[in-house]
This record gives sequence, C-alpha cells and structure tokens, in this order.
Amino acid sequence: MTGLSVETLAAAAPEPITSAGNGQLGIAVLLGSAVIVLLITRLKMHAFLALTVGSLALGSFAGAPLNKTIASFTAGLGATVAGVGVLIALGAILGKLLADSGGADEIVDTILARAKGRSMPWAMVLIASVIGLPLFFEVGIVLLIPVVLLVAKRGNHSLMRIGVPALAGLSVMHGLIPPHPGPLVAVDALHANLGVTLALGVLVAVPTVIIAGPLFSRYAARWVDIPAPEHMVPARPSEGAAHRPRFGATVCTVLLPVVLMLVKALVDIVVNDPANAVQKVTDVAGSPLIALLSAVLVGMFTLGRAAGFTRERISSTVEKSLAPIAGILLIVGAGGGFKQTLIDAGVGRMILDLSKSWSIPALLLAWLIAVAIRLATGSATVATISAAGLVAPLAAGTSTTGTALLVLAIGSGSLFFSHVNDAGFWLVKEYFGMSVGQTLKTWSVMETVISVVGLGSVLLLSLVL
Repeated sequence: MTGLSVETLAAAAPEPITSAGNGQLGIAVLLGSAVIVLLITRLKMHAFLALTVGSLALGSFAGAPLNKTIASFTAGLGATVAGVGVLIALGAILGKLLADSGGADEIVDTILARAKGRSMPWAMVLIASVIGLPLFFEVGIVLLIPVVLLVAKRGNHSLMRIGVPALAGLSVMHGLIPPHPGPLVAVDALHANLGVTLALGVLVAVPTVIIAGPLFSRYAARWVDIPAPEHMVPARPSEGAAHRPRFGATVCTVLLPVVLMLVKALVDIVVNDPANAVQKVTDVAGSPLIALLSAVLVGMFTLGRAAGFTRERISSTVEKSLAPIAGILLIVGAGGGFKQTLIDAGVGRMILDLSKSWSIPALLLAWLIAVAIRLATGSATVATISAAGLVAPLAAGTSTTGTALLVLAIGSGSLFFSHVNDAGFWLVKEYFGMSVGQTLKTWSVMETVISVVGLGSVLLLSLVL
C-alpha cells in the first residue's frame, strides 16, 4: 500500500451502520457467508436470493438496524447494476451476433485449417481465447464443444489434449479479462482503471493460459485417456446462416473494444494531460460503454449483415441475447448489495485494523479471500464480487497499477479448484463424458493451475512495475 497509511484510511472510512466491535463483525461475516453457502449448496437456492438473504443476515448478526441494512443492500445493488449492467448487456449482444452469424465458426475453422499435429492444442487455446473475449463461459463451452469433439475424433487426438486448452482459454478470459461480469465488478468496486487492468490482465493471461492449457494438457491426457463421446455433439448455432462473415472482419470486430480501451490506457499514461485534444478523444472512445457499443454497432454490419441477416433478424438476435443474462445481472447486482453491506457494516475498517499487524501482502490476502469464497460457493462471479467488497479498503491510496493487480489477484483466486458445487464442473463432466473422479483430475486441477499461475504472475508484475 502506498500514499496513505492504514491509520489514515481507517479514520477516513465512512461511519458504519453498526457499533459492533471487530470480534462481532468477524463472526457476522462468517455467519452471513455461511448462510449464503448453505442456501446455494444445500437448499439449491438461486444465488440472487441467497445473496439477498445473506446480506440481511449479515446486517442482523452485526447488530445493524434492519432499515439501514436494507438501504445499504439496495444502494449497492443499484450502483453495481448501473456501473456494469449495460456493459454486460452489450457483451451479450456482441457474443450472440458472433455465434449466430457464423463469425465464431469462421474463426474456428480458419485457424484449424492451418493447424496440424502437435500445433493443434495451441490452435485450440488461441481459438478459445479469442472467442472467449466477448462470450460468457457457458456460451463459449457450448460453442466450442462440437469443435473439440470433432477435432479429437477426426484427427485421432486425445480428448484431453484438445479439450483442456480450449477450457483453459475460456476460463482465463472469464476470470481475468473484462467485459466478463466478475472482472468488471471488481474493477468497479476497487475503482481500478479498466484499460490498465485489461492490459495487465493480458500480460497475466498469456503465461497462465499456456501453462494451464497446452502444457498441462500433456499430463491430463496421461491421467484420463477417453474417446470423444459422439452422442454429445450438439448443433452449431450458425447452421441457419446463409453465409459467414469474413475472418478478418470478424476478428477485428471482436478485438475492437479491447483495442479502444488499451489505446485509452496508453494515451493516458504517455500524454497524461486531461486538456489534451487527443486524450479527450481517446478517453471517450476508450470508455467501456462507448468501446463495447461501437463493437456492437459495427458487428451488426460486419457480422449480421455479412451473414445475410435482415434488419428483423438482427433485431431478433439482439432481443434473444438479453433474456439469458437476466439471472446474471441479478446475481451481480445482489453481489454488489452484499459488498456494500459489508462495507457499511464496517468490515472494511475491521480488515484495515487487523491488517496493521499482518505481514501478509494485500495481493495474497485478496487471492486467499477469493479462494475461500470460491471453494465454499462454487461461483467464480460470487467469489470475485464478495472478495472485492472485503478488500476494497486495501485499494485506497494504491497506485493505478497496484489497484489493477489487486483486481487480477481476486480474479485468479476466484478460479481456484472448481468442484462439485460449481455448475461448470458438471457442464464439463457431461459434455466430455467423464466420471466425477476424471473431472477432478483434469478440469479441477486445470482450474487450480490457472489460479496459482495467475497469482504468481500478478506477484511478479508487482515486483517489476
């Protein structure tokens, strides 16, 4: 931490809604988190409802008046949805256009046509990383599974040798790179610079996805040697398209928001003059809203019209893309409400007080908190949101780079050891036709490798930047 001392930050923190001491607050956090975990894992309650009930329980355990707890929760929910809701919606629209137009298939088939033999795992991780930028994890799996199974069968490749790199690419994008919900919420909660976080996220993602993908897949293929289950090949979503968009146009559309945000971050660092005309332009063009909106509008022509879609078909595609994200928005919003309840109850001040005597680095602490919540709830998004709320006070006074690295440490921790309480675990198990044990040896270990290598990369960057 730089710039401000822990004592200064604690003094400047807002007055909590409860007078509970650190001991009672600590117990309240544990009990409130336990309520959420039990509701999600035991009673199978939707995460939105579980987070809502858990927030109210947290406030009650901390001795806060119910009306103040409700006000904190609703304020956090509203602020979170206002901050990231539109971005999630725009990302969903771009992803739907990419899938339905055949743009995703064009990227897949073009790269696979140039990949042979030993280069195939590297081709799969490249495909998944590019496709995974605008797509949610579950959508990416559904889109890539047919490709993984066909490549493994026709090329006589090990299913794990092809599948693990694809899963690694999707998972790393999901946990570390905006505009995915978890990283976006963490950026918003910690007031991090999105462009810098994106740039550093790419630096962390590259070695992480290489180690957890093509390299780890060699061992996964030895541990689990199974054929591709033919009956699990679903229809590809672009089969109804008249023709596909061109490869170059598709890639440029997908990368457009990333480039705009990275240019903004670069100009802010090099020029560093808010009055400069160039920086004014890049600040607008590189803002997340404008960058994603630009990609969506461009995608309607480079993807939708290029695939032969009529105006009505494009409108229908946009409409269909929004319905599936309602649940995601509610979960993200409720997670923001839980985060705000934590902050307003004084948990942030408690962590600052306790951290005075801790020798553990803030980045490692953030990672450990995210790991604990991930193991308990099974949700990377819930882990990211909750951990961001808990460690947000530690970001105050840090440098722009330090705050971005804190976001990435949380994102890395949120991916640790996916197991039976994670929906992604069962999705991978069923699609690949594996047993629970085989899924633990491959998917779960791969997620752990991603988390640990991601943390190592973050810590390394913190030493050199």
